[in-house]
Amino acid sequence: MGRLDGKVAVITGATSGIGEATVDAYCREGAKVVFCGRNEELGAEVESRQPDGAAVFVKADVLYEDQIKNVIDTAVEKWGRLDVLFNNAGGSSSMPGKHHAFNIEDIDEESFKYSQWYLLGSCMVATKHASPIMRKQKTGSIINNSSKGAHQAEVAADPLYSAAKAGLSNYTKAAAMQLGPMGIRVNAVSPGAIATPIFWGGHTNGRQLSKDEAQTRLDRFVDAVNGGIMPLTGPGGEAWDIAMACVYLGSDEGRWVTGIDLVVDGGMLAVKGDHEGTAKQMVSMWEKHDARLGRT
Repeated sequence: MGRLDGKVAVITGATSGIGEATVDAYCREGAKVVFCGRNEELGAEVESRQPDGAAVFVKADVLYEDQIKNVIDTAVEKWGRLDVLFNNAGGSSSMPGKHHAFNIEDIDEESFKYSQWYLLGSCMVATKHASPIMRKQKTGSIINNSSKGAHQAEVAADPLYSAAKAGLSNYTKAAAMQLGPMGIRVNAVSPGAIATPIFWGGHTNGRQLSKDEAQTRLDRFVDAVNGGIMPLTGPGGEAWDIAMACVYLGSDEGRWVTGIDLVVDGGMLAVKGDHEGTAKQMVSMWEKHDARLGRT
């Protein structure tokens, strides 16, 4: 038996990275999944590797409410219900072709409206359309993909992105309060440094990155962050780490969990300062401890 047997899920932004990994995990655990993205070729590829009849790709851009609604409606039309909504779609706060408003003095009305709708408003709207379906069922789980950036300012932080994700984490609590009495759980998951295609070789706004662009993004990502205090390979965690958190939050195992923001970051928020230096210091401490006690 799978952990999600009998459940129907919608996953947005799922043609790469965390969303793609979550489609894989949900289908493996027995769920039926409708997932969306802007790239039809990648969507078809993800759909084709799932068990027969387990997944359906719908081309959609979460910048448009009617397209979000269509994805949710597709799940209900095909399978008659909606048990899990994972509001995963997201990306850079900057508009395609526009200057990235990283400096707080570069923010303007246009960049604010785009980023807050894309990263926060689209999740609110998806929840709006999932709510009446789940209320009628008197059961459901909504998961919002927030970010460690919602909780902590850092050198590599993007103020528009961080503001939107902080709003999403707090919106999660408000939605959990309103929908809890109706049998619906609402939680957030906040990834730390996760090496996903947005950084190291996927696509952006439906466009495949070239090999050189991909390498440049990966180098920039590795320079900007370290993966926390856990001994993982690579520059950070992986999409699978977030997907498995979503399996738990979407399954009946999480039935008594609502209104939380589950931080999955390898301990970055828990430990202040230089995580790489801290990790080395802790390894050295334990080596000296064991040597003093004669342990090998």
